[in-house]
Amino acid sequence: MIIFLYGPDTYRSGQKLNEIVESHRKIHKSGLNLKYLDIKEEKYEDFERHLQVNSMFQEKKLIILKNAFSSQYFKEKFSKNIKKIKELKDIILFYEDQQFPKNNSFFNLLKKQARCQEFRQLEGLKLKNWIKKEFDNHRTKIEPKALELLIDYVGDDLWRMSNEINKLVSYKNKEMITFKDVNFLVKPKIETDIFKTIDAIALKNKKLALSLIHKHLEKGDSPLYLFSMISFQFRNLLAVKSSVSEKQSFYPPKIPGIHPYVVRKSFFQAKKFRLDELKKIYQKLFEVDLNIKTGRIEPITALDMLITEI
Repeated sequence: MIIFLYGPDTYRSGQKLNEIVESHRKIHKSGLNLKYLDIKEEKYEDFERHLQVNSMFQEKKLIILKNAFSSQYFKEKFSKNIKKIKELKDIILFYEDQQFPKNNSFFNLLKKQARCQEFRQLEGLKLKNWIKKEFDNHRTKIEPKALELLIDYVGDDLWRMSNEINKLVSYKNKEMITFKDVNFLVKPKIETDIFKTIDAIALKNKKLALSLIHKHLEKGDSPLYLFSMISFQFRNLLAVKSSVSEKQSFYPPKIPGIHPYVVRKSFFQAKKFRLDELKKIYQKLFEVDLNIKTGRIEPITALDMLITEI
């Protein structure tokens, strides 16, 4: 039997893979006939050798192949022998974390000869239903507005979504998850990218900073919101930098008006800037904000100019 799991949603495909592995282990308890082969490291002959080894326990083999599409030699040899391989009692499982174009001949061959399951990124109603089901598994409910906010903050990254769900469930202990809970415990994905953007600015890598900003613009994120996030973080950096000495290596004490979480995240980033640099940048942000609000400059143009001039 040949099984083919593929697609960019590695959280759900990984769950399916683990399900198959655990099912195999329950039946074949020796564990000696479960093999993982990375075709970037192994040759077709290595796969064939594992396939031909006779089990001393007469167990069915499960051979998991990753990165099989990376080797033209492997694809040619496997394609030539696929009918014989399919007739074996053993299970050959292809695991790939990508989608494939329709003109990919090896992909089309596996589609015809294997049991296939594609794992696309969830979106819309499918994503909402998946999240609700995860909360149900924890015997917890989430308010509709809280669910919308959770999706806005995390997106379709199910690895992070699973972690955030576990965090929310632990915090509320089976009580209803509210909008306030999500807003307090979950940090927007864009916030992480803003930290990366400011790191790039600190390293004078304007090309990377502009690239990060434009990725959000291409996805439809508001340039005004991006500008407000950058301003917010530089305001925090200036407050933190002004409150601690240059030699201070531990986390600073409580700073009025700034959440301790923000202080911790900003402390080491602030060390990458001189105090006079941060003051000049903050003054520039004030000027750009004024120009945007008075209609002197378009927000997207203002963002580009801001990155190139600081």
